[in-house]
Amino acid sequence: MEHQCRLHIGCHLTSSKGFRHMGEEALSIGADTFAFFTRNPRGGNRKEADPDDAAALRRILREHAFAPLVAHAPYTLNLCSIKPEVREFALRAMKEDLERMELIPGNYYNFHPGSHMGQGPEKGAALIAEGLDQVLQPGQHTIVLLETMAGKGSEVGGRFEELAEIRAAVRLPEKVGVCLDTCHVHDGGYDIVRDLDGVLGEFDRVIGLEHLKAVHINDSKNPFGSRKDRHEKIGEGSIPLETFRRVVTHPALRGLPFILETPNELPGYAAEICLLRGMEAEMQEKMKDLENNFTRDQDKNHKKE
Repeated sequence: MEHQCRLHIGCHLTSSKGFRHMGEEALSIGADTFAFFTRNPRGGNRKEADPDDAAALRRILREHAFAPLVAHAPYTLNLCSIKPEVREFALRAMKEDLERMELIPGNYYNFHPGSHMGQGPEKGAALIAEGLDQVLQPGQHTIVLLETMAGKGSEVGGRFEELAEIRAAVRLPEKVGVCLDTCHVHDGGYDIVRDLDGVLGEFDRVIGLEHLKAVHINDSKNPFGSRKDRHEKIGEGSIPLETFRRVVTHPALRGLPFILETPNELPGYAAEICLLRGMEAEMQEKMKDLENNFTRDQDKNHKKE
């Protein structure tokens, strides 16, 4: 039996110094994936990209066997706003961002689905699907990810059913996946602490685990079910370290890119990457011991025969 599978993990990095710098910075902290904002997280115009700089990053990703990157749209995007000008900005920004992502094909573009602002989650989901239909292209090489949310206010995405409804309504569902945020689902009432298997089972039933493309791995400052969404450093919030151990070693999540969005600077992220990689390495050692014991027992049985 083969259990080896490297934990793909990284963190949010600033894109202010360009693509290649992000790749080099990721390597410096032991990461083999990372996230970055496609523009100012509070909105605004995008910065023009340098194709040569993007090519330099592609070389780094290829040479060091990176997992897919998880770019992040600005927080201000809201495809289901009651204000037409807000929806129009979201459409323009997403179109521009997806065009730019073609410079580094094969990666992910994650966004917060939006807030329905009193229109109701069904209307919100319908508007989000309509917006995605205007920006998704059959030939694009980027998968757009809907992020699981904590359900604060009128957020869409606090329940798995809302994300499933959006995917079911778009014309190109193969271009749409999901990013699961541990802080958000914990704050939103999905009990990953006491029943991680049950939560992932529900995700599979409602959305399908084959559509889960990435994990935002964050602790939470809030109690379970608070619907507040405030991230904390790993091991310093309301999600126990043992839960993170189960998350990074869970068979259903193996091979996915894990992105840290904890309140840290680079040294803190490096420490968290080391911590979580250590948890996975410990599990691999246990699996090796089990396999060795199984092999020895089989050999003994054959000798007796």
